[in-house]
Amino acid sequence: VPDHLRTMGKEPMPWQQMVWDVGLEILPDGRPAYREVWFTTPRQSGKTEELLSVEVHRSVMWHHQPQRTFYSAQTGQDARKKLLEDQAPLIENSPLKAAVKRIYTAAGAEAIIFKTGSRIDIMASGEAAGHGKTTDLGVLDEVFADQDDRREQATKPSMATRPEAQLWGASTAGHEGSTYLKRKVDNGRAAVTDGLDTGVAYVEFSAPDDADIEDPATWWGCMPALGYTISEDVVRDALQSMSETEFRRSFLNQWTVAESRVIPTALWNNVSRTNVTPAEKGLTFGVDVDPQRLHASIVAIDNEHRAELVEYREGMGGLADRVAELSNKWVAPVAVDMRGPAASIVPDLELRGVHIVKYGSTEMPTACARFYDAVADQGFSVRSHPVLDLAVAGAQKRMVLDQWTWARRDGNVDISALVALTLAYDCSVNVTRESGTLWAAWGE
Repeated sequence: VPDHLRTMGKEPMPWQQMVWDVGLEILPDGRPAYREVWFTTPRQSGKTEELLSVEVHRSVMWHHQPQRTFYSAQTGQDARKKLLEDQAPLIENSPLKAAVKRIYTAAGAEAIIFKTGSRIDIMASGEAAGHGKTTDLGVLDEVFADQDDRREQATKPSMATRPEAQLWGASTAGHEGSTYLKRKVDNGRAAVTDGLDTGVAYVEFSAPDDADIEDPATWWGCMPALGYTISEDVVRDALQSMSETEFRRSFLNQWTVAESRVIPTALWNNVSRTNVTPAEKGLTFGVDVDPQRLHASIVAIDNEHRAELVEYREGMGGLADRVAELSNKWVAPVAVDMRGPAASIVPDLELRGVHIVKYGSTEMPTACARFYDAVADQGFSVRSHPVLDLAVAGAQKRMVLDQWTWARRDGNVDISALVALTLAYDCSVNVTRESGTLWAAWGE
């Protein structure tokens, strides 16, 4: 593997060599000693080169049969950008280009095809992404952004018939919303503590929580790229220019708590409960879609203001059918942000007789303010759900004059579940008010 990196014009750093030595250890029967390899490092430590070298090694060194590698990141678009803008140029601008048959750049068909017959493809982030495929090497990059284990569930079943297959996962530390990565970190640390030498390999470069973040000795103790591709001056400048929370996560690989939560954890815990179930009458639905149209959320709330994320769907397929089914079954209005991604299904819903309550640039700030006040006043209850909890933890504001709405494009978190809940709550409040303007408009 180091020879591949050197061929690409990069001298391996000691930490990279160490991870390769551990992660690529082979048993006497030819199988990798570790079915899963996980490592966490500070940012800008050379993670891209580390993973690409493993991908190339798998593609050109497994001579007995062509190998198929699937690379994934936070989203399909992120994976495409990483593959085509970061990884492919390293290969194209080096002698390794001679091993490549073709690089496909067309949307939906991105791949690096090698003359060995092996290939590196992008795998989408949904649970069904790996259906019908066979994977020899699965790579999960930037796992801190994952809300659940859907990427792993898309990859692992496709490795079942490959005894030499491996799953590699890499990331920088996360925050309170990074539940999937936290589980992997806890399992990895436990494997190290128990001295396991098969199954799962785990490597972590991080500073102790109580370390002095201003002491260069702390930096040298946890930044494996320091002195190679990063200097003390760069770290010192980052310490002065970044917030402490982000510096700790990015440069010390420490787990942090979001410092700018719009809805504080304590307030959210007061309304999020495990035993909430909306009644089967007096329902209102809120629907929203993330900007990349990868996921959609449907929230229901009854007239007693008991809410639930009833569906978190992958993609847009069948969304209009499902919303129409729910609305017509319960004779319930559906609230939609007409300036958001879900607006595209409104004409279809209206043709099916669905009663749409349309929110625009005037109504959304008011709805967000009313929702926030309801959280503070415990004016509703909602069934706890990890997707919704993560959306609340990562949500940010977008100012609109002296008001604000939820910022869809800030951060790495899909907030469609939170937007859907906001819409459902506000619509239900208006429905129960005899003079409610939205209800009056809908009734007309």
